[in-house]
Amino acid sequence: MTRTLLLTTALSALALPALAETLTIYTSQPQDQMTEVIAAFNEAHPDIEVELFRSGTTEVMAKLQAEFAAGGSPADVLLIADAVAMTQLKGEDRLMAYPEAPVEGIDAALLDPDAMFFPTKLITTGIVYNTDLVQTPPTSWADLAQPEAAAQTIMPSPLYSGAAAIHVGTMVQQDQFGWDYFETLAENGAVAGQGNGTVLEAVARGEKAYGVLVEYMAMNAKAQGSPVDFVFPSEGVTAVTQPVAILASTDAPQAARAFVDWQLSRAAQEQSVAQGYFPLGAGLSAPEGYPDPASLTLIEADNARLLADGETVKQRFADLYGG
Repeated sequence: MTRTLLLTTALSALALPALAETLTIYTSQPQDQMTEVIAAFNEAHPDIEVELFRSGTTEVMAKLQAEFAAGGSPADVLLIADAVAMTQLKGEDRLMAYPEAPVEGIDAALLDPDAMFFPTKLITTGIVYNTDLVQTPPTSWADLAQPEAAAQTIMPSPLYSGAAAIHVGTMVQQDQFGWDYFETLAENGAVAGQGNGTVLEAVARGEKAYGVLVEYMAMNAKAQGSPVDFVFPSEGVTAVTQPVAILASTDAPQAARAFVDWQLSRAAQEQSVAQGYFPLGAGLSAPEGYPDPASLTLIEADNARLLADGETVKQRFADLYGG
């Protein structure tokens, strides 16, 4: 009887499905998009249960740093709009190298040489405007600083948004802009909100005529009937690549690598285009209504300087706009 019971129990155990592995992702990507991302990922990996924490990049980083200080974070994967923050984490030995990641077709200039984090899409920052309020759209960053326009302008804060932190940090490195540009905006009445979502809401509702915004949010809102349009300024746009990385402290490395693989796959790139992002992979066109990525002028930044000056930039911005 005992031997039969043991055998039956052993066979039953073999018949049970394997327990799902849990993957915890910290991200700044919008919640509705991440719901789609997780659903598509789970079609390929139904055995991986995904838990999500979503907030602005700055808050995600603050949460991570607080958890590290307290002894450890439950996060396995990080997906944020800030390669500078990834560089900081890399320097602190918080990221796991993944040299086998499938990066074919991605511009080598965008890749971390130590394979610690990987670009997933191209996100540019330009100007959104309300089509009911603006008769003559701006064409340049300089137009936005004119008194009449600046008084009706809102921008995201680098204290909340990673893309905003890179935008401000990049702009102040340029001789044609510098802090003079942001001081002029402030003097002429421009204000700062929190993240990019705050900016879009204010412009779409007509509370502000102009906003500094990442392009996909404006273009998606326009496609859905919102009275907004987007300008790629003549001087160029700042850009982030929304990198993905595996935390060195992960207790689910296999699932984490599977998520990175999926993020770099053609299926994920096609989903990114459907969500309104410029693709990074070769052979994919930009979303309908977007310019050819090759035609964009990207305002280049010194990433080492962005990292070194990050807190100073945030403080000076807060001094100008509050926060």
